[in-house]
Amino acid sequence: MKYILLLRTDPALAPADDSPELEAEMAAWGALYGELGAAGVMISGTGLELDEAATTLRAHDSKPVLTDGPFAETKELLFSFFILDVADLDAAIEWAERMPNARYGSVEIRPLSAHEQ
Repeated sequence: MKYILLLRTDPALAPADDSPELEAEMAAWGALYGELGAAGVMISGTGLELDEAATTLRAHDSKPVLTDGPFAETKELLFSFFILDVADLDAAIEWAERMPNARYGSVEIRPLSAHEQ
């Protein structure tokens, strides 16, 4: 079954640039990418540009309205995603628990539409 893991971070809690904590986290991410590849479960995964680069479209009353940035007000920023093909939700949760950002952000686990399976 395919799941998307949406990774969010709270910038106020994330490791600072050029800090030893960030270096350790980047090493953990590298190891995790290797493990996902070795397990054969990763279909796709990539980082995203910052919220400032996003554009949100809404087409209410048949008129498109564009908004700079994400529409939702939240302290957490969506910064990356993974698409995994695993046996079930429990397996997706096991991988999500290993995401380094889970310590200071969140990992939303959502099944892909049945049409995408």
